Amino acid sequence: MTGNNQSIITQFLLMGLPISPEHQHLFYALFLAMYLTTVLGNLLIFILILLDSHLHTPMYLFLGNLSFSDLCFSSVTMPKLLQNMQNHDPTITYAECLTQMYFLMFFGDMESFLLVVMAYDRYVAICFPLHYTSIMSPKLCACLLLPMWMLATFNAMMHTVLMARLSFCEKNLILNFFCDVLALLKLACSDTYINELMLLIMSSLIGIIPFALIVVSYVRIVFSILKIHSTQGLRKLFSTCGSHLSVVFLFYGTIIGLFLCPSTNNSAVKETAMAVMYTVVTPMMNPFIYSLRNRDIKGALRRVIFSNKISLSW
Repeated sequence: MTGNNQSIITQFLLMGLPISPEHQHLFYALFLAMYLTTVLGNLLIFILILLDSHLHTPMYLFLGNLSFSDLCFSSVTMPKLLQNMQNHDPTITYAECLTQMYFLMFFGDMESFLLVVMAYDRYVAICFPLHYTSIMSPKLCACLLLPMWMLATFNAMMHTVLMARLSFCEKNLILNFFCDVLALLKLACSDTYINELMLLIMSSLIGIIPFALIVVSYVRIVFSILKIHSTQGLRKLFSTCGSHLSVVFLFYGTIIGLFLCPSTNNSAVKETAMAVMYTVVTPMMNPFIYSLRNRDIKGALRRVIFSNKISLSW
């Protein structure tokens, strides 16, 4: 930015999807179908949890928040991507770019936090089944969710404010299909030391620590199951935690792969492919992972459909 705090750059170019012109319509239809699937799938789970009283438990409270977060997380990037593909215009304004970065960080942080809380919920359910109701009380659930929303808001706002103070002079080409903090830092022509320092600190707090807590939770769950010495305990582990573990591997696996991606000539293509995985594929797959293997979700869907049929017949 200049001395009067106005950025010289007024727009950026999002060049993250190297698609040939003859394949534009095919990929546009593909991404549109994936986005609609993401919206409908997560919205369905969120509505079912809201309407069905049988799902008003801590586990499904967290799952409802996860579905809402996934829906919003995908909506931060996909509409703009589809618009740019349809108009053949890769531009995004400076204000839109910062706004997209803010919400991308916010809902990304929420995804990480919710996976930790869901891991703790599974730990209590398996290791302390007789005390589950008393431990996972509504007050504790609120005390877990409220700080997560506050911390995600603080982190996203802090990085957005720090980014807004930087100068963007000449380079405005972003080698991705959305505005993320790392891409913008590479384009800045002023000192980014504070931004990089805070990014390192907060990434450790919000990325590494939650993943470590998930690992610790499942290590304790496994040790608790192994003490039982029965195949029934292992079945209980997979039936109770299988869906959550699948989402954890899908979410953290792509992020870990993104940061471990070697710096080669085709690293930009690899980073874009991994970005598609965690911003498009993961939010789309989560509803299928939880609903296809979850009897409660299927039962809630049948009850809602059946009750609607009865009301329509009357």
